[in-house]
Amino acid sequence: MAVSAMHAANGHQRGYSGGGGSPAAIGATIAVHALVVGAFILMPKEVIAPYVPQILIGNQIPLDPPPPPEAQPQPAETKLPAQPTVDPIPSNPDDLVKLPNSGEGPLVPTGGTTAGTGAGGSVIDPPIEPAREPVVTEVGIDPRAMAAFQPDYPGSMIRQSVEGSVTVRVSIGADGRVTGIERLSATDEAFWIATQRHAMRKWRFRPATRDGVPVPGTKVLTVHFKLTDR
Repeated sequence: MAVSAMHAANGHQRGYSGGGGSPAAIGATIAVHALVVGAFILMPKEVIAPYVPQILIGNQIPLDPPPPPEAQPQPAETKLPAQPTVDPIPSNPDDLVKLPNSGEGPLVPTGGTTAGTGAGGSVIDPPIEPAREPVVTEVGIDPRAMAAFQPDYPGSMIRQSVEGSVTVRVSIGADGRVTGIERLSATDEAFWIATQRHAMRKWRFRPATRDGVPVPGTKVLTVHFKLTDR
């Protein structure tokens, strides 16, 4: 009985609690919620947009330009002598010629600076050698004929005890023989005649030479006639 009474009491309390909410309160609650939802819907996007940080962009302040570099002293220019120009090797084979007396040596370019013949090039003249004095040797007396060189003393001059001399110019051939004799001076005619005859028959010379080759020449001689037994 006691339990039933307690259940009855509890059931009375629950029913009282559930039925205590009035329709006005419920309607007010619903209106408040509708008002909040409508306000949220009608709220502008700027209000509900997420916050985006703004980047500040400023103008760059120019810095002062650096000072100009100090002028460095320039070294004095040294002028080099002009280099001689070399003519290039011509591509035309006609401009290449052989040097004279060079056999089958290499070809050299002419450069077209010397006169010559041909359609494409010019012949280089060989260098002119300087004039050379020839080697000449004078006429000399052949030592083998030295003993027979003195002419015979004229008999008339011996009898008169007359001494004298004769100077002559002798022409000598390339074989060393006398080809002619010329009187330059004589003490007496007899001495001249004796000298002339003896020279043509007995005198022999070493001929003159020119670069080692025998050539005709002349020689001036003086023959003395002296008495030994007086």
